[in-house]
Parts: sequence; structure tokens; C-alpha cells
Amino acid sequence: MNLRQAGLLPWIFPALLAVPAFDVLLSGRDLADSLVALEAVAPAPRAALVDWLQRCASLLLLVASLEQIAHHAARRLPVYLPLAAAFCLYWLGSVGLPAVFGARPVLGHDLLYAPAAGLACCLATPQEQDRIVQLARDALTGLLLAGLALLLWRPALVADVGYAAGILPGLPRLAGLTPHAVTQGLLAQVFLLLLWVRPYSRPMADRAAWALGLAVLVMAQSKTAWLAFALCALALLVVRQGPALRQQLNDPSRAGTLVAACAGLCLAVTLGAGLLLSGALDQRAADFLASEQGAQLLSLTGRDRIWAAALEEWRLHPVFGYGLSLWDAEYRNAIGLPHATHAHNQWLDDAARAGSVGVATLIVYSFTLMALCLRHARASGGLALALGLTLALRAVGEVPLSLLGYGTELFVHLLLVATLAAAVYPRETAAADTITEESFARPARAGRGTRSGRLAGLAPQGRAAPGMQAATAATPSPWGRRA
Repeated sequence: MNLRQAGLLPWIFPALLAVPAFDVLLSGRDLADSLVALEAVAPAPRAALVDWLQRCASLLLLVASLEQIAHHAARRLPVYLPLAAAFCLYWLGSVGLPAVFGARPVLGHDLLYAPAAGLACCLATPQEQDRIVQLARDALTGLLLAGLALLLWRPALVADVGYAAGILPGLPRLAGLTPHAVTQGLLAQVFLLLLWVRPYSRPMADRAAWALGLAVLVMAQSKTAWLAFALCALALLVVRQGPALRQQLNDPSRAGTLVAACAGLCLAVTLGAGLLLSGALDQRAADFLASEQGAQLLSLTGRDRIWAAALEEWRLHPVFGYGLSLWDAEYRNAIGLPHATHAHNQWLDDAARAGSVGVATLIVYSFTLMALCLRHARASGGLALALGLTLALRAVGEVPLSLLGYGTELFVHLLLVATLAAAVYPRETAAADTITEESFARPARAGRGTRSGRLAGLAPQGRAAPGMQAATAATPSPWGRRA
């Protein structure tokens, strides 16, 4: 085990979930009156305890980030410059420059938390990332479990009991201890992905965790989360089981399975074509679009007006945008959209807030992330690709890459950054770092009576003993092991 596994960086992930959870718990909200809450322009007052928790979380985030950066610099560990440079460039274009040169300049200490944590996560090693995934998984377990438990005690706080707009009538829409059911669906989806690559060591606990995650995902009734989980699960299967599946398909004894799968696909296509030609599907589609839900779909649940407002601000302020105060209470009241806390689209939000400068840096950053996710999908056990797909799908209707403040959105964003940093970390350096630190901590176990044991115990810190690098370069990845 790496000596720095007790570092502070992994603990910022539970903190990012704890503050919003306590805010919801102490808010006394009633999801049955969710429409009334959406129409309120002024934010509801927060409990004093939540303010103190946020101050503690902010302090932890800054201290953990500085500790990570200082440790990395002191040991002169490698830095993957493309990832760190793309992250810093995106913060500069979407936050730093609009805060100064936007139409409404805004400066504040809260603008420094996200870049500090993001830069620290760009320096994560494989051992630190393993600890990050473990703590993030455990924190999500507690959050989802608390939301289900409160469904029995205070149902109005965590669920819309009278929700009837979903495809599962009679089932409450669970928001848990998150601001919205869509956020709950996102976190349940991410929890299942983490559980897939980092299962619990005890089979009973692992099965119970899967049951918990799937139950919350279904009860959140977020169609985007369902679709995202299906695509991410497919990506994980391809990355983790792809070679084994190819071997099975190339096995002549399993040719019947392939033929049956192709026959089933042809049958599905034939049935779908028959439905289209019969006209029954067209009638059902027309009936749906004439309904209230269909009208919401055509207007993208009201997002069309928000997108129009964002495009107008980009037209008026094309270079540096409106500024970071866009979508505050004053602006929402002026445009008559009290529920528009952001543009509900990552590209339009950056265009309106930060202008063409923000859009340009977003293009560089997003393409860098996706390129790294594809290139290092196997090195991360498929987690980088799954998280990248999650953020890409969510960027259509939300702002998952926003670096304003911190919360549940930043939780997934930083998780992806740390996963990519660990995936591109040089394997020889990671193996040598682990061996020298373990041997330094327990020199008696290095094999005193052998020459290799003496070399391992006496190797200088940060370098592997002679002849040890070749043996440790093939060390298997920790992804997928139980803990």
C-alpha cells in the first residue's frame, strides 16, 4: 500500500456530496410543492449548520489540493501536461477571463476552489486514484441508503409521492438527499459504475450494493440516467470483456450462438419495419405529441426559451460573454424564467457566460477529455470511458463541466479527471514508487538473505532497485479488484 494513501485528496469527494446532502436534509422542503419552489426567484434561506459545513468543506478542499500539489512538486513526480494544461485553459476561458472582462465583472474567493481541486486531481497517481474510487463509492453508498431510509420517515423531503408523469405510474419519484431526481439518477448511475470496477470484497455486501443502486436508479425515474447507464454499461462490457467475447465468437463450437443472435436482430428489424408500414406507430406518436407530455417534449420541457435567452446574450456579448452572474436571481426575474439557474446545455451556458472565448476553450477541453478517455479506456478498466460518456450525455441538458463553485456536478467531473490522470501515469514510475515506499516502511520483509532483497530495501526513494523495474512494469492494474 502506498504511504500517501492517507492523503487528503480522496476525502474531498465525500465532502462534495456531504454539503448538498445536509442542505437538503435541513431545508424542510416538500417535493409535492416542487412547482412552487421552481417559481421562487429568491433562494430559500439555509441553516447555519450548512454554512459552517460549507466553510469546513472549502477549507478541506483547499488544504487537500495544496497538500497534493506540494507533495507532487517535492518528489518531482511526472505531470501529464496535456490534461493539466487543458483543464487550466478551460478554467481561464470559462471563469477567469469572464470574471474580469465580462459584461458584468464578478470576483470572489469561491472561484478558486474548483481550479485548485481540479489541478490536484490532474496529479493523481494510480494508488491515490484507487483510494479516491473507494471513498467515492462508499460515500455514494451512504448517500443513496440515507435517501431510501428517509422515504419511510419523511417521504415528502426525498420523493414526489404523487408523481404521475413517469412511465412507472404509482411509483414515487425519488430525489433523495440531492437537489433533484435527475441528480439522484446521475449519482446512482455513477455509483453502479464505480461498483462495477471496484466491487466490495464480501459478495453479500456487493450484491446488496447493486440492489441499492439499481433500486435508486429506477425510482429516480430519470430517462437520461437510464439511457446513460445502458450506454456506459455497454462500454464497460466492450472494454473489460471484449477480448474474451471475441475469443468466444471465434470458437467454432459457439457458432450457433452467433447465428441465433443475428436471427434475433433480423426479426426485430422486420417487426419494426412492419409497425412503421402499418401506420399504428404514426398514430401513437401523434396521440403522444398531442398530450401534455408531448407538448413538454416539443418544447424540450421549457428549455427552448432558456436556450433562446442564452443565444441572445451570446449575440450581445460575443467575446467574453455576459459574465459569471448570468442566471442569478436578478437576471432570472428580469427574463421571467425563475427556474433557469443555468442554460441547461454546457455549450450554450459557456457561450452566454463566457462568450466565444469560453466556447473555444470548451472545445479544446472536451476534445482532450474524450481523446484521453478513448485512448486510455483499457488502462482505466473502462471507467474513464464510462465517465466520459456520462458527462457527454449530461452536457446536452445540464452543465456537468461547470467550474463555478462546487457540488455534485464537480464530483463526477473531478472523478473523471483523476481517473484520466491515473491512467496516463507512467507505469514504471508507479511500480517503482510502490515498491520503494513499501520496502522503506517494512525493510525486514524485503528478503534479507538475498541480494535482490537488499537492493529493494536500500533503493533510494522514488527509484526502483536495479533489475526491479522490469519485474514491476507488468504489475496488474488495481481496477476491478474487490475492496
